[in-house]
Amino acid sequence: MIAVERARKWERRSDARPSELVAAALGCFAERGFAATRLEDVATSAGVSKATVYLYFESKEKLFEAVVRAAITPSLEQARALVDAFQGPTPDLVRTLLTVLETALEGPFPAIAKLVIAESGNFPELARLWADVVLRRGFALMQQIVERGVERGEFRTVDPATVAPLLMAPVVVLGLWKHSFGQHTDMQLDRHAILAEHAETILRGLAASPAYPPRKGRR
Repeated sequence: MIAVERARKWERRSDARPSELVAAALGCFAERGFAATRLEDVATSAGVSKATVYLYFESKEKLFEAVVRAAITPSLEQARALVDAFQGPTPDLVRTLLTVLETALEGPFPAIAKLVIAESGNFPELARLWADVVLRRGFALMQQIVERGVERGEFRTVDPATVAPLLMAPVVVLGLWKHSFGQHTDMQLDRHAILAEHAETILRGLAASPAYPPRKGRR
């Protein structure tokens, strides 16, 4: 009976191990950077041996890929579900989506974005990973929103692929500000106010009618 219980406990622990290693790796990468982080550091942080890390991840690059996917995918999936299920006007969808993306700034996204930008010169595979996992999917989602607005007659005719990066740009800027410039200056950025104003500015520019209805409470 004791042996069975131990086996079950080990099985549960084994199932949880990859997520524990990913969480430990995120902390190490954010603190030391990609180049300076060793798998030994991750193992120590996770309280396991280096051999255990290799049991689940064959290289530091594969571990970093797992970190990116674990940190970013939930927010992207939440955004995708919102876009697919949304029944209201497209301007309200844009406002709601930016609110969702604002919450991502509280998570690991800013730290990982900073790391990728800092390390991409020496490790171009990190930039390619970020482009495939984050940018490509994010731009496609924004493009879908713009296409929706044009098809419904809410937005003027524009090139959705060109507009898509404009929707995401402030989120990236605010993320970098949080983990770069914002730590070294007394300047303050109100990300909620910035994203709200960004939504209204973009929506006015995309509006099919000059008589653009502002969000309730705005003049």
